[in-house]
Amino acid sequence: MTSHAKEQKIIERFLLLSIAAAILTIALKSAAAYLTGSVGFLSDALESVVNLVAAIVALIATRIAAKPADANHNFGHGKSEYVSALVEGAMIFVAAAMIIYTAIGRLLDPAPLEQVGIGLFLSIAATLINLGVGLALLKAGKRYRSAALNADGHHLLTDVWTTVGVVAGIAAVAFTGWFWLDPVIALLVGVNILWTGYKLLQQSLSNLISEALPPEDVEVVKAVIADFEAEYGVAIEDLKTVASGRQRFVYMIMTVPGEWTVEYAHELADALEAAIDKALPNSRSMIHTEPRTLATA
Repeated sequence: MTSHAKEQKIIERFLLLSIAAAILTIALKSAAAYLTGSVGFLSDALESVVNLVAAIVALIATRIAAKPADANHNFGHGKSEYVSALVEGAMIFVAAAMIIYTAIGRLLDPAPLEQVGIGLFLSIAATLINLGVGLALLKAGKRYRSAALNADGHHLLTDVWTTVGVVAGIAAVAFTGWFWLDPVIALLVGVNILWTGYKLLQQSLSNLISEALPPEDVEVVKAVIADFEAEYGVAIEDLKTVASGRQRFVYMIMTVPGEWTVEYAHELADALEAAIDKALPNSRSMIHTEPRTLATA
């Protein structure tokens, strides 16, 4: 099994973990909402439903992204991971609309809460699950450069902060008897989710329009190029990069002495491509060679 295939299996396992965590937290938060009658807990449960849908979509997207290039997708399917983040952002907007609608209804007709202690315990348990899984997804997303894992991890951590706010608010309702706080908390959750969805959509759209590699990746490429130029006396110009999910594309022009043979220039280009791929895994370099006399004419 290739290293890329191993990475794909690991990413899929993390997404399956996210799906399992979402199912468990939905059960815990739904129970808390049912037992207490709180729209704050209900809003939190709805956000976990979004987590579940998003994790399933992300799993499908990463499997599509792992497919090799074909006649219709010459540069592979890497950008399908960004589509999963777009779907997740759209789902967040749907969940926020449902939460805000429910909260406004309860705000107009406040109701007392029941069995608050059990509800708080269930929500805290769900929060600890999301915290652990969210941190694991972010770590894996950074290591394997997975947009799907990053988006899912950030969403889970947002869910953690949401639940913390809900728990604090419901506790305040229990101590003060101000039942109107419950729908107000749900409204705040809805607004927070809207902001999260906006940021996810913004980032995903930026990636879909061929965003360059991160600055740290570009610096790695430049370091390889500098060593190559110093050793072989060539010049690299017009460096361009493109991110496509976990795939990296690097484009450049290499000017060489006019008296060099095409074969030798080609061998050096191959060597440079191999050096970049070693320093920056999952990268594909495309190098156009030109004679120095032509480039400077």
